Amino acid sequence: QVQLVESGGGLVQAGGSLRLSCVASGSFFSINIMGWYRQPPGKQRELVATSTSGGSTTYADSVKGRSTISRDNAKNTVYLKMNSLNHEDKAVYYCDADIHRSGTKYSYWGQGTQVTVYA
Repeated sequence: QVQLVESGGGLVQAGGSLRLSCVASGSFFSINIMGWYRQPPGKQRELVATSTSGGSTTYADSVKGRSTISRDNAKNTVYLKMNSLNHEDKAVYYCDADIHRSGTKYSYWGQGTQVTVYA
């Protein structure tokens, strides 16, 4: 019913930047919250950033100040730009979309995309 397609991941030089994109498609009226999560090797999945349909944003402390999340509601697309990448940023990054339907919240996840940082 809802599909999330990610792009922009890959190999990034240490100190460099990346931009991830995620577009949602399917049958839904609107998406309340779109966000990015990541799972580094040997760790639990953690929040990176979120964006509400009203424009509010949140960031994890580890990326605050060097990351920007944005969204295009008309295109149902969310973006994540990260600067000054280091080896701690190596992880599988996941796109998330939360949809409210008939008073119930539904969460959908992308397939995940690998981000690797090289020296």
